[in-house]
Amino acid sequence: MDTITAVRNRILQLCNEKGYTINHLANLSAIPPSSLKNILYGKSLNPKILTIKELCDGLEITLGEFFSTPEFDALEQEIK
Repeated sequence: MDTITAVRNRILQLCNEKGYTINHLANLSAIPPSSLKNILYGKSLNPKILTIKELCDGLEITLGEFFSTPEFDALEQEIK
């Protein structure tokens, strides 16, 4: 699994846990729904950390909580 897939999966997992739609999360995070959809549907291959932080703010979690999962821990090194 690559990093962007892990990010997408984590966003979807958190939305599911909180019962949020994509549009609701975008509104809570003060980002355009199209920006969030671009991340989720693979059009944005390198989302900014600030965007992820805004999503975390909307989800009421920290960046540490966002990235603290076995899925992120198991990612292969990007640079070889």
